[in-house]
Amino acid sequence: MKNTEIALRNFIAIMRTKDSIEKVVKEDVKKYGLNLTEFAVLELLYSKGEQPIQQIADKILIASSSTTYVVDKLVAKNLVDRQVSPNDRRVYYAKLTAHGQKLMDEIFPKHTLTIQKIFSTLDQQEMKQLQRLLLKVNQAN
Repeated sequence: MKNTEIALRNFIAIMRTKDSIEKVVKEDVKKYGLNLTEFAVLELLYSKGEQPIQQIADKILIASSSTTYVVDKLVAKNLVDRQVSPNDRRVYYAKLTAHGQKLMDEIFPKHTLTIQKIFSTLDQQEMKQLQRLLLKVNQAN
């Protein structure tokens, strides 16, 4: 089999896997009244603390124009607070509210179990190998 053919098959396999994983994760976060993008913002704030709204888009890979919309939806749900920077009034920060923190404390451990289940067919060595290979592919681009 030629390298081109193998590369195309790998591409198709990766895209199908991505779609499969995304479907499971969407269903998981939907149980909590969230969509994938909302959950990604909450997870970022939960893991990294308050963030400039302008930088959230880069960190979770969404269009910057969508970030404000998503943050507005999370503010309306009382999960996120928006605050102006004391150093630069042009910069706004997003941070979890007490309600948002409580929600993430409850659902994040369950979510990590869902992710773990996705990869349960791989042993620890295979998971490390997969991570190395995916990083290697990403570095080539």
